[in-house]
Amino acid sequence: MSQLRIGIVGLGWFGEIHAETIIGIPNLKLDALCTRTPERLAEQGQKFGVSKLYTDYNDMLADPDIDAVSICTMWDQHTEPAIAALKAGKHVFLEKPIASTVEDARKIVEAAQTSKGILFIGHVVRFNPRYRMAKQAIDEGRIGNIVALSSRRNIPAAWTPTILQKIGPIVGDAIHDTDIMLWLTGDKIVSAYAQTTSIRNLKHPDIGQTMFRFAKGATATLETVWCMPEKTPFDIDERMSIIGTEGIIHIQDTFPNLAIVDNNKLHSPDTTYWPMFDGVRGGALRDEFVYFTRKALAGERPDLGRPEDAAGALQACLASEESARTGTIIHIN
Repeated sequence: MSQLRIGIVGLGWFGEIHAETIIGIPNLKLDALCTRTPERLAEQGQKFGVSKLYTDYNDMLADPDIDAVSICTMWDQHTEPAIAALKAGKHVFLEKPIASTVEDARKIVEAAQTSKGILFIGHVVRFNPRYRMAKQAIDEGRIGNIVALSSRRNIPAAWTPTILQKIGPIVGDAIHDTDIMLWLTGDKIVSAYAQTTSIRNLKHPDIGQTMFRFAKGATATLETVWCMPEKTPFDIDERMSIIGTEGIIHIQDTFPNLAIVDNNKLHSPDTTYWPMFDGVRGGALRDEFVYFTRKALAGERPDLGRPEDAAGALQACLASEESARTGTIIHIN
């Protein structure tokens, strides 16, 4: 097989971004779309020239011509389609977080262990070249043993009113940095303490501040603010520092790395994760799909985006949210 035929389950804003990415990858064919909203399904089918349109993912999974699925539903709707796809022998690209509970994450991990298809979890930050270079330097021993980490992942308030009705900033965004910290350290998180603040009185708080302790003694602080002022000129303020016994690594993605001034304001659009050129998405998300496609075509389990790693990041972030609710340190087994 030289081409992977893929369908998308879930056509919200990020499902559409997945489609815009897939159409630019030569050995990946966007073959089917699935959402429960008929109007949205017809619109997206027309946009991408896809004729296989489903309102039930089980019908999509019954199609023998579909080799893989990308699941972009909300995080609390991941479990059933992911397990069904794995049981059907499809390769699965599952967006992060892997699930909404530790129990469901374990069910998905177990289903992947017996499936003919591979399971890849879309923690896209691992494909950001700055973090990959940091990982390389750490593995080469250039900063010694890691003793402390800190991160910032803040976004403008305009992005988040709808999202905050569905998911909070710790599981929604700090999970990226949690996953990266677990990857960079090769360690496990043993305790979490967090505080949250609600600015706009939405279902979930606007701000999450988290502290982790790792099994080998390193500590970490994570800042996630989902209410930067409306006039903030950049899409994301993303940084991470890693302090070792023999050196330091500092990562700064936007703030800004590109400045465009027009008659409105200074803009600093995303140039890393899914920038669009000529109607097709590039960046880290494209690299992520290329990696997934290569592994699926070879029938190889992924080294990046492993479901076990994603489950560990979810467990730490859910522990952080529990800490914020209870005001106590949560110890993680």
